[in-house]
Amino acid sequence: MAPIDLSAAPFHLNDAAIAWVAATRDSLSPRDKLAQLFVLLARGTPEEVAAEVRSFKPGGITRIYSDDLDAEVGLFGTLHAGNTIPLLISADLEGSRMSLPFGTSVPNPLGLAAVDDVEATTAISTIMAREASAVGLNWSFTPVIDINAAWRSAIVGTRSYGSDIDKVERHAMAQIAALQANGVAATVKHWPGEGFDDRDQHLVTTVNPLTMPQWEASFGRLYRKAIADGVLSIMSAHIALPAFVRALDPDAGAEAYRPASLSRVLNEDLLRRELGFNGLIVSDATPMAGMGDWGPRDVVLPEVIISGCDVILFSDDANADLMRLVKAVADGRLSQDRVDEAVTRILALKAALGLHKEKPAPSMEAARGVVATDASRQLAQAVTARVPTLVKDVNKLLPLSLAKHKRVLVFSGGAVLPFAPQPLPLSLPDRLEKEGFAVTVHVPGMAIDPRDFDLVLYLLAEETLLTRSRIFLDWHKLTGSVFGAMHRYWHDLPTLMISFGYPYYLYDAPRVPAYINAYGSSEALQAAVVEAIMGRSAFAGTNPVDPFVGSEQGRY
Repeated sequence: MAPIDLSAAPFHLNDAAIAWVAATRDSLSPRDKLAQLFVLLARGTPEEVAAEVRSFKPGGITRIYSDDLDAEVGLFGTLHAGNTIPLLISADLEGSRMSLPFGTSVPNPLGLAAVDDVEATTAISTIMAREASAVGLNWSFTPVIDINAAWRSAIVGTRSYGSDIDKVERHAMAQIAALQANGVAATVKHWPGEGFDDRDQHLVTTVNPLTMPQWEASFGRLYRKAIADGVLSIMSAHIALPAFVRALDPDAGAEAYRPASLSRVLNEDLLRRELGFNGLIVSDATPMAGMGDWGPRDVVLPEVIISGCDVILFSDDANADLMRLVKAVADGRLSQDRVDEAVTRILALKAALGLHKEKPAPSMEAARGVVATDASRQLAQAVTARVPTLVKDVNKLLPLSLAKHKRVLVFSGGAVLPFAPQPLPLSLPDRLEKEGFAVTVHVPGMAIDPRDFDLVLYLLAEETLLTRSRIFLDWHKLTGSVFGAMHRYWHDLPTLMISFGYPYYLYDAPRVPAYINAYGSSEALQAAVVEAIMGRSAFAGTNPVDPFVGSEQGRY
């Protein structure tokens, strides 16, 4: 095994911690070393998760949290007590609908970019980190440092800090610092950089099409800065970077499109050697088609580790995948030195977080003193109030008033979430009812006479979505019929369109006279939008992306 300087950045381990890493690694059986390379997706009940961890002995888990704080804290107490080697407990702390369900409601990255206040981003990231740490979570797969360049991308969407590289840099670095200052390892993703391909790695290997000078000026700059700032881990994704591969081999052919998660050239040559990253490389989720596209799992699963990733993220069948690694070691494809190197970095991350030291498990009393406190909620609400962005109001509709707009017709498809079987209803119509408006929510087949209404509201709520090739304004689905899809009410009635997610609906509705972006659909954001449209608070957000997608048509 090539020596790894664990005293250097980003681990900065002292002699005692380095000795613990070496002793722990060397005490593991060959089977348990391979098991340490896995982070498993933990979706089940606390009892099911604890049983799986005891049986498989992975290096870590990613927990899909319930809203039961007591049960979640209890789970981590059980895991803490039942494992001789501490676990990495991870989640995607991305804000909005990707927040801890029992935690403080906070904006997503695009919402924070609309606020564009680094102190606010630091404060929100600190809340997320402290609440996560209080329930035992110690590793976040954030920040996203992708760039909103290909505006049709449904997978970058609201997860990035926008399209301006300076803005992405200052907010992402602030999040790294806040997370790691509060005991949560940060992860920048998605290496080698997403946002110039409008497809989704869950469905296909995507391509970063930039030349190397272009890449260096954008993603190279962002990754170099994150590394210089001490980020502990980087997620190697199912994204190809043909320019770098072809610079080494002009005749690379199909190899130029090998995803980074399976590319020694991108992980070892570019990330480790040229950028100097010494921390942990975690793959993106291995069940994604962006990896499965490349070859049969018997071949590609071991290549995750062979290619330089230290962690295999998620598995549909962990025992089968473990046997794939066993076979790869047996036939010489995966060397024991490479396994030991990966295990060393996994244990080094645990030691860098102080997990090797004796300390008590999370307690309910401590968690209640940190999670969703009044102070955190008030701070988050103050930031959230600054998120809504008034993109256009050509007819000076706002603010709304009961005298002019009492009878409201609402078109809404609800909040569309990746894992929810049906859209969730938005609360904004109910909030308007409480303000005194008479609200009618459109249902398919409803006969509409414009004389019966004073205002039309279009409410759209699709944040970043997995396995959705596109997010767009589906007029047919929204209105329920072919003829409804073709009808526009804004020449007869004042009309306002509000997006609680994807910020580019003006492409499909360029002539809507008033349009707001709120970037997320949380209850806190819906409340903030009501305050703004009623004129009780200002629209303080600024566009973190071009909502007109380069076209003047949508401005009028």
